[in-house]
Amino acid sequence: MTDGEPSGTSGKVGFRLAPWGVIALVSVPVAVVNATSVLIEFDRMKLPVHPAEPFFWEFSSALILVLLAPLVGMAVRRWPFEGPGIWTSLAVHIGLTLPFALVHVIALWAIRQGVYALIGGGYDFFSDGFWLTLLYEWRKDVITYAIFIAVFAGAHWLERRRAPEAPPPERIEVREGSRTLYFSPGDILFVEAAGNYVEIHTASSIHLVRGTLAGWEQKLAAAGFVRVHRSRLVNKAHVTAIESTSSGDFELTLSDGRKLPGSRRFRAGIG
Repeated sequence: MTDGEPSGTSGKVGFRLAPWGVIALVSVPVAVVNATSVLIEFDRMKLPVHPAEPFFWEFSSALILVLLAPLVGMAVRRWPFEGPGIWTSLAVHIGLTLPFALVHVIALWAIRQGVYALIGGGYDFFSDGFWLTLLYEWRKDVITYAIFIAVFAGAHWLERRRAPEAPPPERIEVREGSRTLYFSPGDILFVEAAGNYVEIHTASSIHLVRGTLAGWEQKLAAAGFVRVHRSRLVNKAHVTAIESTSSGDFELTLSDGRKLPGSRRFRAGIG
């Protein structure tokens, strides 16, 4: 089981399994503590319960959560808590706690109902009603989901720290219609989003190519390109001046004299 990354070398696969393995290992003592706590509470209230039942309840819940954990890892990869989209990611993950809890509840009901039926017993998981039970479990699952996010996000951060820094590309391949052009990264002044395309600006020409700004940001990051606006990347080597504006944003002057607006949200990246 992985956290949603494509397969690679055996060493990298092993590292990607680490967050899920940590979650699986930690879930065991947590389930034991919860089960013994239930036994103590039942004993205090003088309620009858077989000693094995709380362990079955807690370990069945832990099993389902561990199986759901890789999906949270995939969601963290898709909506990371970094960069300008952090608030969007937060909203998405808050919304994902609902299906996370729903799957947990339905799976719990199916497993427990099935096991009790096999041994000739009964189990009424929804005695308080489906929605109240879901609300009760969702409160706890929000905390569990947040812990999973912390584990996977922390693992991804460590992975990036350990990965060797990619060398800057020696040349950039640009496919423009039937032509394939090659540029040195230093020849490109800035890259701008244009719908489903991006415009690559050099000192003497503009080239319209299909792609996303995010994709080009990843490709050109090692060559010194930074995002200065939600729709624009700039080659820092061609920035000759930065001037703040009255609105709190800023304006860049490039080596060819052109001026480009920048957003305050990206001010830190340009230096």
